[in-house]
Amino acid sequence: MHHQQIYTPIQAAQPLVTFIVTYYNLPMQMLCECIDSILALPLAKDEREIIIIDDGSKVSPIDGLMQYGDEITYIRQKNMGLSEARNRGIQMATGKYLQFVDADDTLISQPYEHCIELVMREEPEMVVFDFSSSPIGVPDCHIQDQPVQSGSYYMRHNNIHGSACGYLFKRSILGDLRFTPGIYHEDEEFTPMLLLRAEDVIVTDAKAYCYYDRPDSITNSSDTNEQQKRLNDFKDILKRLHIAADRMPIDDKTALQRRVAQLTMDYIYQVIRQTRSRKQLESEIKELTRLSLFPLPNQAYTTKYTWFRRMSATSVGRALLMGIIPLTRKER
Repeated sequence: MHHQQIYTPIQAAQPLVTFIVTYYNLPMQMLCECIDSILALPLAKDEREIIIIDDGSKVSPIDGLMQYGDEITYIRQKNMGLSEARNRGIQMATGKYLQFVDADDTLISQPYEHCIELVMREEPEMVVFDFSSSPIGVPDCHIQDQPVQSGSYYMRHNNIHGSACGYLFKRSILGDLRFTPGIYHEDEEFTPMLLLRAEDVIVTDAKAYCYYDRPDSITNSSDTNEQQKRLNDFKDILKRLHIAADRMPIDDKTALQRRVAQLTMDYIYQVIRQTRSRKQLESEIKELTRLSLFPLPNQAYTTKYTWFRRMSATSVGRALLMGIIPLTRKER
C-alpha cells in the first residue's frame, strides 16, 4: 500500500493551529462534515493547517477529498493504529498549536471560536475545553473561563478528560512525548503527561467538540479477545503512570497520583462491566494490590470516587458492584 499525498503550498507565516484528523474506514460524508466544521472556523487559510491521516482504510477517501484542493494535506499509511496515525500527524505539523480531531466527530463553531480567541489573546500553552453530543453551540456570553493555572495544579484539583481531543495546546510543549503505538486507551497515558508539561493553562466550559458514539466503533466491540486486550493495555498504562509518578517532584506526583487513582477506579469498573465475572474481578484486585494500586487511596476526590473506594474495599461491596454496574448506562 503506497502513500498518496496532497501537499499545501509552502507558506511564509506559521499556521496558528494544525488540526490532525485521524481517519479509518468511515463514510465519506462523515469525514467531509469533520473537515467542513474546521473550515467553518474564523481562521484565515494561512492560519490553519489541516492534516488528514488515513490509517490504511480499505477504500481511500482521496477522490472525495479532491474538492478541498490545497485546503488540506492528505496522508495515507498502512494500518498501524490511532497512536501511529497521530504521531505521524505530529511529525508533519507546522502549526503553533495542535488540535486532534477524530474523523467521525466535529468542532462546534461558536464555542471553538472562543478557544481560538483565547489563544490569540492570551497565548496560553493549553486551552482545556468541554465536549457535547450536540453540534449546536452555546452563546459566547454564557461561557465561563477559569484563571490561568498550571496543568499540575489543575490535575491536583480536578478530574480530567481522558480524550486528547479536548485540548488545544502549543506544539512546543510536546518535546519527545508521543502516543504509545499498538495499544488501546492511548489517550489515558498521553493526556496527563501532556498536561503536566503545561505551565499556563486556561480551562473553559465551552462545549467546543461534538462527539458521536458509533455502535460499530472499536470501543463498543463485543469481541472477547479485543476486550481482554483493552483491559490488559489499560492495566499496563496504570503501571507505567504509577511508576512515572514516583519519579516526579511532589506537586506533579500528587497530580498524577490522583489521575492514577481515578483510572484504577475506571479499570475496576471496566473489569466488572466487560467480564461480569466475580472470579476475574477478585483476580484483578489481587494483581492491583500487588502493584500497590489497590486499595484505592483514601482521598475525597469526588463523591463518586469516595463511594466506589468504600464499596470496592470489601468483598461484600464488590459483590454489590457486580450487581449494580452491569445495569448502569455506559459512560463515555
